[in-house]
Amino acid sequence: MAERMLKFVNIEQRMPDKRGADERRTDFHEIYAEFQENAAREQSARCSQCGIPFCQVHCPVQNNIPDWLRLTAEGRLEEAYEVSQATNNFPEICGRICPQDRLCEGNCVIEKDFNSVTIGSVEKYITDTAWEQGWVKPVAPSVERAESIGIIGAGPGGMAAAEELRRRGYQVVVYDRYDRAGGLMMYGIPSFKLEKDIVERRTRLLADAAVEFRLNFEVGRDASLGELREKHDAILIATGVYRARDISVPGASLGNIFPAMRYLTASNRKGLGDSVPDFDDGTLNAKGKRVVVVGGGDTAMDCVRTAVRQGATSVKCLYRRDRDNMPGSMREVRNAEEEGVEFVWLSAPKAFLGNETVDGALVARMRLGMADASGRQTPEPIDGADYRIDADMVIKALGFDPEDLPQIFGEPGLEVSRWGTIKASFRNQMTSLEGVFAAGDIVRGASLVVWAIRDGRDAAASIHSFIQQRLAPPAEGEAPEALAS
Repeated sequence: MAERMLKFVNIEQRMPDKRGADERRTDFHEIYAEFQENAAREQSARCSQCGIPFCQVHCPVQNNIPDWLRLTAEGRLEEAYEVSQATNNFPEICGRICPQDRLCEGNCVIEKDFNSVTIGSVEKYITDTAWEQGWVKPVAPSVERAESIGIIGAGPGGMAAAEELRRRGYQVVVYDRYDRAGGLMMYGIPSFKLEKDIVERRTRLLADAAVEFRLNFEVGRDASLGELREKHDAILIATGVYRARDISVPGASLGNIFPAMRYLTASNRKGLGDSVPDFDDGTLNAKGKRVVVVGGGDTAMDCVRTAVRQGATSVKCLYRRDRDNMPGSMREVRNAEEEGVEFVWLSAPKAFLGNETVDGALVARMRLGMADASGRQTPEPIDGADYRIDADMVIKALGFDPEDLPQIFGEPGLEVSRWGTIKASFRNQMTSLEGVFAAGDIVRGASLVVWAIRDGRDAAASIHSFIQQRLAPPAEGEAPEALAS
């Protein structure tokens, strides 16, 4: 091993080739090329094979990263794929969209002095190669079970759970209100980060594994949660959170001010070939407009980089803290800057200006004050330092909150937290309703795709335990109903 690994001392970090900014701002194709085999093996060989792999510790799905890096360096790529997919249902997707600089790569032990191993790019290369070579197969359970599981939500959490439950032989039906599976992976994340055929082939793989998808299906409209509970032996709620947070300032109701998901969904649907009237008439098209995006997370980065590609005259991103405190991936910030986005740090809209439609924003200059309960410095406005910026379109990327699911689902007994997220047991992810589980953003709040995958896998294991417990014969002297408690 020592001969093949530990090469970080004499081999520099290298990412796959990145297309030039002038080229990539004209289309929605992914910006990074694939690693070639020699480059992937060389970069994998930079791994130090450390005794405590912090890359794995800080990966939400606990990927066995050092193991598949070593296998890649040794040219044992099919084995590397098997190790990678053992802990992650969508490794090629995580390799593309995970903020590795905040997770695995940011915690690589060689990062400080030698720059981290390019873990995400190698992960993407391994699985893309596996697809090309035909190594990716639909799960085929050894035994088919009679029990049926209903999953509400065809996003990453629901799809990960569906695959794990099919692996155990359950009959799985996935319900989703959209016309395509994938959730935010399909309609929220732009194609220059995740091309849609990558998501679609995962959906086909699940369908080939006999997962049934019921699309354009709204719980509360087409069936209540209670009706689904009667139909299935267990239910998993994995809807994600979609209600956009708003900003309460004068002028917030002016025309041409849009929530991020409406804007991104229109752009993604257009790329998929759908008819999008609000885009075609120019309403949700940034072409020729001065665009201002409010927010500092990954969704804001998706919006600013989409506006650039649509041909905006200018794109500004307002964020109330500074660069060091930005929650989004720094890699995404650098990509956006290369593509011509202007970041206006320590700035927050105080009012939006215009008559019927927005034509500008009054912006307050901010400073960072005392730390709050989370440990982050609180932004405070500077008196007398307001200024105006022009804008023809404003996009609000301020985060997401859960919808009122008990009301929508017609199930008042479904308990939620004070934030509106579903209350689920930390022990087994069951909600206040017997046999109803919840996973992903609808429990933890808006988070990363990789966390939804982790939660979906855990929920599948909990559902399996629940079903097994119900089927187990009662111990001598134990009432049958005690098993479900």
